[in-house]
Amino acid sequence: MREGRFGKLTVHLAGGSDREGGGAGPLVVLMHGFGAPGTDLVGLWRVLDVPHEVRFAFPEAPNELPGMFGARAWWMLDMARMERAMREGPKSYASEVPPGMEEATDHVVEMLAQLQKDLGVTDSQLIVGGFSQGSMAACNAVFTRGVSSAGLVVLSGTPVNLPAWSAGMEAGTKPAVFQSHGSQDPLLSFAAAEELRDTMQRHGLRMQWSPFRGGHEIPTQVIDGLGVFVSDVVTPA
Repeated sequence: MREGRFGKLTVHLAGGSDREGGGAGPLVVLMHGFGAPGTDLVGLWRVLDVPHEVRFAFPEAPNELPGMFGARAWWMLDMARMERAMREGPKSYASEVPPGMEEATDHVVEMLAQLQKDLGVTDSQLIVGGFSQGSMAACNAVFTRGVSSAGLVVLSGTPVNLPAWSAGMEAGTKPAVFQSHGSQDPLLSFAAAEELRDTMQRHGLRMQWSPFRGGHEIPTQVIDGLGVFVSDVVTPA
């Protein structure tokens, strides 16, 4: 694995012919969730059952969380609101545009463009996504900024800015989508995840829906399903 700077973000590269992002294979970009370190998802490249030539990029979010060593965020959250959600149960944020999300999306779009240029990755070779807040940043980039990719990965995410996302789904490219969510997620609503799934299906996106009995996490069944999804997208029939 190696580390590089793409746009304004630090990115960890792995996989490919040299196991450091080398070669000419497809690229899977996965962004971590709120409060996680920039390396949180890096271990996935070793456990996903995908072709040897597949490369991986794991960007670090631009914001450090004060007082939490190594913790990062794509945009800041209202912690008191998060605590209320855990007490009262999560709800839908589909109509909201979180403060800081658009600036974070600027960083994501710039980072993706630089990765594609420097690594020689075409749109048809690109899969972009993430976990929780990272998946929301990916969706916002794909559905509102014209980022074109063969695949989109939404792991325990939730819809925000959904009217704009819906308009982008209708007008833009339609990547294949892998979406997972735990039915007992205490942070992000399972029903809201279903709403996002249904919206994407209505707009003709090819969905692979992977619900599971669990919380805010990436269980083995999701890892297995994601490996199959990536393999199918990067080696089309």
